Amino acid sequence: MNASLRWRVLSIASGLALAAAMVMCAALAGRSATEPSSSSPRGAVLRIRVHGKSLEGNLEGDPADPYVSIYLPPSYNKHRHLRYPVLYLLHGYMDEDSNWFGAKHVFVDAPKAIDAALAAGSREMIIVMPDAHTAYLGSMYSSSPVTGDWETFVTHDLVAYMDSHYRTIPDRMSRGLAGHSMGGYGTLRLAMKYPEVFSSVYALSACCLAPVQSITPSAELAAVEKITGPADLAKVNFGIRAATAEAAAWSPDPGKPPLYFDPPVVDGQIQPQVIAEWDANAPLAMLPQYAINLKKLHAMALDVGTKDGLMPSIEKFDKQLGVFGVAHTFETYDGNHISGIQMRLEQDVIPFFSKNLSFGEKPERTGE
Repeated sequence: MNASLRWRVLSIASGLALAAAMVMCAALAGRSATEPSSSSPRGAVLRIRVHGKSLEGNLEGDPADPYVSIYLPPSYNKHRHLRYPVLYLLHGYMDEDSNWFGAKHVFVDAPKAIDAALAAGSREMIIVMPDAHTAYLGSMYSSSPVTGDWETFVTHDLVAYMDSHYRTIPDRMSRGLAGHSMGGYGTLRLAMKYPEVFSSVYALSACCLAPVQSITPSAELAAVEKITGPADLAKVNFGIRAATAEAAAWSPDPGKPPLYFDPPVVDGQIQPQVIAEWDANAPLAMLPQYAINLKKLHAMALDVGTKDGLMPSIEKFDKQLGVFGVAHTFETYDGNHISGIQMRLEQDVIPFFSKNLSFGEKPERTGE
């Protein structure tokens, strides 16, 4: 899939995801989201700021202390001798933590899904989502002088903060990583590069897996060159916004203010060096170098909807994981890019980590 087509697919999916009239799919593949009973224990949600030295001095001018939503399980404040594993959860492009954990639950009611999963038998854990909504609407969970070093923020600064301020089990076997769309991409990227931090990972509908390969200078790509600053993003479509965020994350250039990145097209001509830099950040291109790290994981899972335009790239990634001998599970479901995220969180993601994280004892390897 060429870059322009990939962004158009994401534009349709994410535009729907963030539309005010969005209706979350409650029923999917014969299952439905569960309504916790009024007597079921409920977890508590905090929203704090966590300073990241790794984000200081970013050229976008984003604060170095992003918001972080934290779900504390029902027993956390009742049994103060207990320690808990932690699931780090990453949101998608143009999204933010408050859409999952805030009072309005614009995107998904994560606390409700988590409470329902616990009521159905999943074990209690702390769940953490950083707000990666940057000046260019998404960090790509990458390392860039423009966006800041989000890799280090998630894998070091945030983990260290949680381990020092909350009753976590400070061990990789008790840390999980999951995310949707851009967050699914971030999950795979960080799992490849930091297997010493996380033991189990789950990527939901991961974007941006395939290299750009051969492309033509489409109108969307060419439009990135005309962006003069973050304010312009409100005037353009999702494809141009996503390409701008990718340029800030993957082809940064501190010598080119005020945007500080190299666009993929200049004067109508594809820039091969920029495309090579973007391709180097595609998990399908990274896999041959990092497969050995993925083999160190305790458990790994992927999923995608059969009506999601990202399905071909995720299927290819699944196949390549098999070629390199990386143990994992792969599930498809009847839905699109945003179908039933709350239900999947409740009935797939939380149970997966309940089975595979260590709760103070060595978990049985299930891989599912």
